[in-house]
Parts: sequence; structure tokens; C-alpha cells
Amino acid sequence: MLIRRVTLFLFILLSIIIVPSSIINAQGTIKGKIVDQKGEALTGANVFLIGTTLGAATDLNGMYVIKQIPAGTYNLKVSMVGYKSLEFKVEVKDKETLTKDVALAEDILYFESVVVTGTAGGSGIKKKDASFSITTISPRDIERLGPPSTAAALDLVPGVWSESSGGVAGANIFVRGLPSSGDAPFVTMSINGAPIYGTQTLSFFEQSSIFRIDETVGFIEALRGGPSSVFSNGESGLTTNFNLLKGTDQTKGKVKYSTSDYSKQRIDAVLSGPISERFYYMVGGYARTSPGIRNTEFNSEEGGQFTVQLTKVFDKGVVNGFARVTNDHGQWVLPMALATGNNLGTFSPLGNATRFRTLRINAQGDSAHYDFSKGRGWKGIISGLNFDYGLGGGWTVRDNFSYTSGQANTYGFVPNGSPMEVSDLTAKLGTSSIKTVGGKTLTSGYVQSYGHWVVEKQLESIINDISLTNELGKHKVTFGAYQSFWSSEDFWTLGNQILVQNVTNGDVIKDVSPDSVAGSWNYGLNEAGDSRMFAVYAGDSWQITDKIRLDVGARYDFFNLNFTLDHGAFPDGTIDKIANLDGKDWAGTGAINYAVNNNLGVFIRGSKGSLFPNFDQIRDGDLYHLTSGDVIRDANGNVSSVKGTVEPNIFNQFELGVKIEQGLYSLFITGFLNTVEIYDGDIGATRIAALLKTRTVGAEVDAGLSLGSFKVNLIGTFLNGKITGSEKAPETVGNKIWRQPDVQLRLAPSYNFQLSKSVSAAIYGAIRYVGKRWNDRDNSYQLDSYSKLDLGLDVSTSGGLTFNLSGNNLTDSHGLTEGDPRDPTSKNGRPIFGRSIRFSIGVNF
Repeated sequence: MLIRRVTLFLFILLSIIIVPSSIINAQGTIKGKIVDQKGEALTGANVFLIGTTLGAATDLNGMYVIKQIPAGTYNLKVSMVGYKSLEFKVEVKDKETLTKDVALAEDILYFESVVVTGTAGGSGIKKKDASFSITTISPRDIERLGPPSTAAALDLVPGVWSESSGGVAGANIFVRGLPSSGDAPFVTMSINGAPIYGTQTLSFFEQSSIFRIDETVGFIEALRGGPSSVFSNGESGLTTNFNLLKGTDQTKGKVKYSTSDYSKQRIDAVLSGPISERFYYMVGGYARTSPGIRNTEFNSEEGGQFTVQLTKVFDKGVVNGFARVTNDHGQWVLPMALATGNNLGTFSPLGNATRFRTLRINAQGDSAHYDFSKGRGWKGIISGLNFDYGLGGGWTVRDNFSYTSGQANTYGFVPNGSPMEVSDLTAKLGTSSIKTVGGKTLTSGYVQSYGHWVVEKQLESIINDISLTNELGKHKVTFGAYQSFWSSEDFWTLGNQILVQNVTNGDVIKDVSPDSVAGSWNYGLNEAGDSRMFAVYAGDSWQITDKIRLDVGARYDFFNLNFTLDHGAFPDGTIDKIANLDGKDWAGTGAINYAVNNNLGVFIRGSKGSLFPNFDQIRDGDLYHLTSGDVIRDANGNVSSVKGTVEPNIFNQFELGVKIEQGLYSLFITGFLNTVEIYDGDIGATRIAALLKTRTVGAEVDAGLSLGSFKVNLIGTFLNGKITGSEKAPETVGNKIWRQPDVQLRLAPSYNFQLSKSVSAAIYGAIRYVGKRWNDRDNSYQLDSYSKLDLGLDVSTSGGLTFNLSGNNLTDSHGLTEGDPRDPTSKNGRPIFGRSIRFSIGVNF
């Protein structure tokens, strides 16, 4: 099915873009070499003529060639992520070749890079001129961080706390103190400017779970707050945009093999180049396998991905299409017993003894067999089309389209309550010992109740964002329309507890009910939901003076949701709840950016956004604001049918930013204040689901210092938030924001040096400090602060060979990212991954 969809998508794309381009009367050529200030060649720098579609990228030796240029005078621009852009006026003459060599200076915080995220219609603006807080992440940054998941890459973004210790999928991501019970309700992932799913989060799903970082990613933009509440999908929190590599006139590629001390094996490859004149391709992907740092006795980390992207350049614009097919999964790491003698950095309760389970799936008594080696994963396709075209008269039309379809399933081995000593259990049972299914007799140690959880989730999403932009004098105006459809069809069976020995890959305890240790339960469902959003928006950037710019925008949303639910201990084929809801609301943003001089800028911004309910809030009760309509309740008082108009929760945010760019250092500081009403609930939790109002103040710091070959970057986040109101949980009012540290710091130094004329190297490292966090909204207890140390070595040759050796968590810290969200009083928690060593070898060509 996926192959047919990819083939159809590519056929449509090729039909659109393989058309005769305008014939260019070739006249002259520009060529040259791009180097850094030390004279070393820069690979992948973009060299182009402003106002045209003519350009090229540099090769491994820093060389570029632009051919078939009509005679005339042009502005030549040279840019590269991590370096300051330069522009030159050049004159091209008939049948002559102009040589233009350029040396670029380093851009510590990428202030000179053009960002498209958060701009009206993705029109783009220099980061140093932006009136919002945004972080740019380069492939080198990703290589040195070595994130085990997409969510872990967000460690490089100030203002964000990512609980990524759960594995390759299923992270909990928090932004600027905005609270939640888990997942990522304030995080949108985009590819080439188009969101990959219609809503940010659902139960057992957040958007980073269906995106895998590989060598096809060119660079990443991470925007917090700012104008995003108005543009695109109206995200008020974090928008992370992954810009894929594009092909150029030069064929180039990369192949890389990676391994580790935990038997990881991974191969990455990417290739790009021209198909024909001004028609380009990029293909790439990866394949991987590993038992994981937390060894499960089988390869629990497996999968692969393939991406193809085609780009066609016209005289007045460009069309770009991609398809990304993924089949990848990894172990779902959950909170574990903290004081039972296990190695918290490598412990896994799941093993061969608990890998397979036959489970009851409905009230009629039917059963199905499941393999829990699949963990959490994504098997599906994400595809998109981007169109940018000049209509004449200064008007430009831009369109970003995405289509997503696939399965985001979860097969988890989930703790249920605290562990119990074997001696206490035998005393309770009146026996001297207990036995495992494998025949081992236990008289000491610990046992714990674990449940096999199955969540099968079929997702689909179609999104389109079209806009018109024009520069009218000192105004840059944009008008746009955003439309999305998304759906989720779910089957769950949760609970299903058994008793196991609390050791790595523990065996099942024979003939002892898990109720002897913790109360057992079951919950299952069949549900289906679909939702739609249509929005119109407008924005204006008014350059009032040379130094002062006013940015404003407004949006109006029309929302629709339909939902059907069959649930209970096991689904029985009877519909228990239906919902048909509509809603509408406006969002707005306004900012003033003041460029004090070329090295200093400040901005102030206020924004208002809307948060409409998702399927979880309908399932878990009447956790939404119904302004009109009909509500039917069953004999127990539970809502069985609701039809009407829903009012969204409101998000307000205020920001003050300072941007400093000097020769030796760069600094980006943003202070913020936000208020929001958010849903808090967890399946299997001991607390009730509720809506909570909160207020948070805080600051983000993004700083860089460059002293020749020595460089250091600092990322910092400071938060102070509290709950200000709740009808269903009034006892929480006044409590601190939970699950987010009050302080985060990451200091990352590096030193570049030459091993020989043709071999360069860099030593780098990072020390990260994570402050204390409250475990839950009741502020039951605080998780301790912790620190983590990473070190690495990069080596590269002028011939394109690259080597990387890195150590992650070298002090083997067992810092906790979370307690047990389902049972805050249990003696469980989820620590970060233990110490590991990784090595990779690659070749660029």
C-alpha cells in the first residue's frame, strides 16, 4: 500500500514539474571558491544571483560554477548555515567567465541565516531581524549531539524540556512552562514548512514519534511562541521545522556507518544532483538494528527510512515535492523500580520471557497474539508539495501541502504500582518461596506487577496552507488560508497485569496473582475520530523607520470534530459515546522590532492563541467548554452524546527579546509570560482528569563565544510557574508547574585543530544541568536535579572521509526525567540512558 502511494505521489509530482522551462539565452559564467577565514574550503555553501533562479552549491573543494547567465549586472549572494552571508555586485559579460572567490566569517548563533518558520506564508526573514525567538540547528550540531530520537534533538533548544528517555518514540515535550500530563500538546513538527499532522498530540501519540532525523535533513528551525499562533496551524508553543536537503547542479552524496558499545549498527546514505536543466533530485535514508542500551535479549531497535525529493526551478518560482516512507520502532522505556538493586542506566524489565502475550480483546472473549518487541514506532508515509511563484506586480503565491498516513502503534510493558520484596509476598501468601515459569525458586529479591499494553493507532492527515504576499512601499502584506483534516482510528487493550521478577529481563512468577502486589485492572476501546480546521489569516510587516518595524497578524479559525467511542474493561460492540462539535475563534499577534544598530536589536510581542479540544478530552469526560447544544447522559451521569458549539481554551503570551551580535560573541535572550488553560489526564492514573489554568514567567538564553579555534555555546532556561485555577481539582491551585525543571543549563565547548595539512579535527563536549522538578500537579514530591557529561572527537580529511568518536553520559548519571505519572506515590521513575560509546565513519563525495 505504501509503495503504491509513493509511486502515485511521484507520478503526480513528475507530471507537474517536468515541463519545458523558459529558454535562457546563455551568455556568461561565474565561478570561484568559497572558504572560511582560515582558508579551508566550505562544502555546501549556496551561491546565487538575487532576483533570479540561477545559483549553485560548492563541492568538497569549495568550488562552484554558475552557467548560462544572461549578460548584465547582478547582486551575487553567498550564504551557508553557520556563516555570515555576503553580497557583491558583479557584471556578467557575453561569452566570458568571471572568477569570484569569497571568504565567509563564522556566524556563531546563525543570526545571518534566513528563517521561514513563523513568517507569513513562509516568506522568510533574517534571524537577526526577527521579532520572535528562534533557534537554528545545523547538521554538525546534530552529529555532535547524537540524539537517540527526534525529541532528544530538542535539548539544543532553549525554553524546551524534552523527556526523551522513553526511546525513539513517545516522548513528553514541554515548552516554556506550559503544563501537561505528557505527550506534547504544544509542539508541532513540520517538514519544509508544512505540519505533519493536524493536531499536536493524542493519547499515545506526539508528532516527534513519526519523524526520524537522518542525513536527508539540511537544517532545523525551532520557534517558540512568536507569530505562530496566527500563521500555519496556529501553534502557540513550539514549531520545529525540518528543512530537507535539496539537489543542486552538482552531484554529491554521503555514506556513513555507525556502531556503538551496545551493538548498534546503522547505515545512512544521501545522494543529490541534477536530473536535467533546473530539475534536481535528492534521495536518502537509513537502516538500523540494535538490542538497545537497555538490552531486551532481542533487537528491539529496528527499522529504516527512505526519502525522495524532487525540485523544479522556473524563471519565476520553484516547485518542490517529497515523500518519506518510514518503518521503524524501538523499545518503549517506562518508569522502573528505583531501589531494587538494578542498574538504572541499562535496566529493562522486558525480555524473552515477557516478549509474547495472548490477550483478550473484547467482551465476547476473543483473543489475539502480540509481539512486544515492536515497542513504539511508525509505519507510514509523510509527503508534501511546496510551491513558490511570482505572479507579477510584486505578488508571490506560496503553497505548503502535506499528506500523512500510517500506523503509530504502541506495545508496552508497563509497571503497575510499587515493587514488593519476595519475603513480604511469601509471608502474605503463607509460603516459604515462589517460583518463576522457568523453574527458578525465589526466596529473596523483588517482584513487581507489569501489564502488557496494546495501542493500535491508524492516523491520516491532509494539510494545505496557501498565501499571497506583496511588498507595498514600506509594508509587506500577506493574506492566507489554512485548511486541515486529520483522523485517528484506535484499538486499545490496557492493564493485562502479570507478576514478574524485578531483575533485568525478569521471568513471570508462576501461580501468583498480580493482585497480591497491586490491584489489577483492564481498559479497552475501539474509537474513531476525525476533525477539521479552516482558517483565514492576514499579516503586515510595516517598516516604520530604518530602525523600527511593526509586525501584526490576525487569524480566524473554524473547527469541527466528530468522535465515536466503544469502551470499558473490554470493548463490547456498543457505542458508549458520540460527539459532534463545532467551534470558532480568533487569534492575533503584534510585535515591535527595534534595530538599535547593526549589532543590537530588541523586540516586544504579545500574542493570543486558541486551543480546541481533541479526542482525548471528549473520551475522558466533559473537559471542554460547551456554549450551546445538546448533552445526553447515561444512568451513571456520564456523557453519552454531545452535539453543539465548543469554546476553545485561550493561550496568552508576552515576550521581550534582546539580540546582540559582536565579533567574538552573540547573545539572544528572551523573557516571557504566558497564561493558558490546559487538559491534564492520564490513562490508568490515580488522579482525576481536569482542566487547569496556569501562569508562567521565565527566560531563555542562547549564547555563543568564538575565540579563533576555541568556541563555546550556552543554552539556558529559567521558569517559575503555578496553577491559578481549576474547577475539578481546586486543591491544586497555588501549586507549582510540574514535570518541568526550574533551571536548565547546557555548556558546550569545542576546539578545532589540524592534524596535518589535509586532516582537521575537533574536540568537543557538553555538560548539562537539569534542576529540580515537581513530579505531579499535586506537588507530591520533587525529582532531584542532575548533570550529564558528553565528550567527542571529530576527524575529517580533505578527501571527504569523516570519523566521529563520542561518549554519552560519561559519568553514568542516573538522573530521573520523570516519576510515575500513572501512580505518583509508587517507588518508580524513569532515568536517562546509561553511559555509552559510539563511533561512525563516513565519506562525502
